[in-house]
Amino acid sequence: MRSAWIVPFLMPLPVMAFTAENGMTAVRTGPAEITVLHDARSDDADYWCAAGDFVQRAFGLPGSTPLWRASPKPRGAGQGLVFTLDPAQQAKGAGLSQFGRGTRDGSVSAAMATGSFCRRVIPLFD
Repeated sequence: MRSAWIVPFLMPLPVMAFTAENGMTAVRTGPAEITVLHDARSDDADYWCAAGDFVQRAFGLPGSTPLWRASPKPRGAGQGLVFTLDPAQQAKGAGLSQFGRGTRDGSVSAAMATGSFCRRVIPLFD
C-alpha cells in the first residue's frame, strides 16, 4: 500500500502561467527550469527579464540567484527560451558575456536580469 505522501511526487508539475513585469509569460517546466513563452515583439533581453522576475517573485528566491540559459542558440522561429537554476543544464555558449563584475560562467543573477533587462510596460490608456 502506498503512503499518501508519495502520490504528490508522482504527479507532474502544475503549469501555472506567470506574467512578468514586462508583460511576457513564463511557466515552470521543471524543478529548476523556467520557460519564457514566445513573443514576436520581444528580443533576448526581454526573455532574461521575464526569467529573472519569475525567479524572484514566483520562486521567491533572492536576487543573487544565478540563472543560465538552457536553450541552445539559435532560437528557432516561434520558440520561447528555457532558463535554468542548475549550471549542469546550461546550454554551452548560450549565456551572456559580461564585463567588469559579471560572471564568466554565462550566468546572470536574477536581480541583474530584472534590473538591467526589464523595460517597463507603460499602457497608453489607464
